[in-house]
Amino acid sequence: MATLHILSHSPFADSRLASCLRLLGNADGLLLSGDAVYALQPGSVARKALELMPDHIALYALAEDLEARALADLPPRVKTLDYPAFVERCCHFDKVNSWL
Repeated sequence: MATLHILSHSPFADSRLASCLRLLGNADGLLLSGDAVYALQPGSVARKALELMPDHIALYALAEDLEARALADLPPRVKTLDYPAFVERCCHFDKVNSWL
């Protein structure tokens, strides 16, 4: 079953991102929202970890959260989503897991 994993907490506050990355399956996706978009900061350990993810795992980020945190230099694989597209992505996957 394909799962969309949603992270919203800073990758620098705890180990949720690392735990999530270890559990990603072949058909899964990862959506960064809220402070989790800080994982995309250039040069950060978190960004390097995301860049090492297999190409077949989709990586999404909420556009509004990227804009609010002035993050624009994104890896090419990141697909930015607005809220309607976020809802559509949730419907695309069999399950949605929010890492609270």
